[in-house]
Amino acid sequence: MNRIDKLFQEKENNILSVYFTAGYPKLDDTVKVIQSLEKNGVDMLEIGVPFSDPMADGPVIQSSGSQALKNGMSLKVLFDQLSDIRRTVSIPLVLMSYLNPIIQFGFENYCQKAVKCGIDGLIIPDLPFAEYKEDYKPIAEKYGLHVIMLITPETSEERIKLIDQNTSGFLYMVSSASVTGARNSFSEDNLAYFRRVNEMQLNNHRLIGFGISNKETFKAACREASGAIIGSKFISLLGSEESIDEAVKQLIISIDPK
Repeated sequence: MNRIDKLFQEKENNILSVYFTAGYPKLDDTVKVIQSLEKNGVDMLEIGVPFSDPMADGPVIQSSGSQALKNGMSLKVLFDQLSDIRRTVSIPLVLMSYLNPIIQFGFENYCQKAVKCGIDGLIIPDLPFAEYKEDYKPIAEKYGLHVIMLITPETSEERIKLIDQNTSGFLYMVSSASVTGARNSFSEDNLAYFRRVNEMQLNNHRLIGFGISNKETFKAACREASGAIIGSKFISLLGSEESIDEAVKQLIISIDPK
């Protein structure tokens, strides 16, 4: 069974998924970050592949991506780093990459390498849905990989249902139409959007991302979905704390999911 499916089978709510940029703060930190997050109770990880033109990312993630690229991170390097990850890590791992690096690498090759490393799912924010259905879905299914797609407050109910019917793993609910970045609370419009989608009785579980940074936003997301994805907050901590373990510790304290 895919580890993402197993997670949602075993834990229906308060799921904490964390995004970080591979190769940040230092090139060889990728595995250390993964191990520390699992050790501290994180349920799932989203490993970001740095890209020179990350359209959905806010300044914090963009900056970490730029540093990771300067450090020498690439898809080849990342797959080398992850080659033995399943010897020490058991939680679900999702790769997040923009389409351009994947096309250059070759999608089937990308899937083969990902599965070999024990990756469970893929997020490709700029992959058009029609292209996904026609060209990418059959290959991903061949390798047992979930392709997770994003929905936003602007996504129509008809399209949300279509995405739900044609994807697996979970739906990534983007909390707002803006780029990634921490916020202190959600607006009434945000909450109304969460409730509207919640009432649609979709097949897939949902995780809310973009703007989760503290106890209030984490708990609000968990009330309206199966859990939340945190990115910018953790990357900021990685850049400011004296060690990876301390950054992870401060992240857990900041949201207090217990």
